[in-house]
Amino acid sequence: MKKLTPPDRPREKLERVGPQSLGDNELLALVLGTGTRQNGALELATNVLGELGGLHHLTRASLADLQAIPGIGRARAAQVLAAMELGRRSLARGAAERPRLSSPGQLAAFLIPQFGAAPVEQFGIVMLDTRHRMIRVRVLSIGSLDSAVAHPREVFREAAAASAAAIVLFHNHPSGDPTPSTEDLALTSRLMRAGEIMGIAVVDHLILTDHQYVSLFEAGRLGQ
Repeated sequence: MKKLTPPDRPREKLERVGPQSLGDNELLALVLGTGTRQNGALELATNVLGELGGLHHLTRASLADLQAIPGIGRARAAQVLAAMELGRRSLARGAAERPRLSSPGQLAAFLIPQFGAAPVEQFGIVMLDTRHRMIRVRVLSIGSLDSAVAHPREVFREAAAASAAAIVLFHNHPSGDPTPSTEDLALTSRLMRAGEIMGIAVVDHLILTDHQYVSLFEAGRLGQ
């Protein structure tokens, strides 16, 4: 950072022209705060993005991934993950406390920032009232790189406790391909049958990636 003239340093540049004018490496440098003996914060940030393959992959990085990069210890890795999570939450939370999520597109826009880029598969439910306003969201299982386990008992215990009239199932595909698997379809059918018994409708199942989704309802595959 010391190699740059003061007006070109990220902090001074942000003050002069605003954060939207900074490059990805400059914004990350401000999150990191300081560099190492070998590299300034800007060089370190550039190295991090280069090691991970750019900002797109930074959203999927784990604590271990970051700590494996020279110059990034526990504290800096935690700072980066905290900044990424704040960004996700700011996108996910609208002004309304209980947004109405009545279409797959609205559900996807709400869920993708929080769950689409997770490095392992997570399965959860969105609980809705009779007007399809969100009551709450719960992640019920976290799997390995390619699988998560969901049992009807846990799904409908949460839904019943929240007095939900309907639920939307969701999970992410870390592979980046949102195409539903045979197992995804079988799980959906199983949970729909359980929902009929419980009197809680399963109205959709969304499969997410970091920028795409597939809705089984939209695809006409709900309950197949």
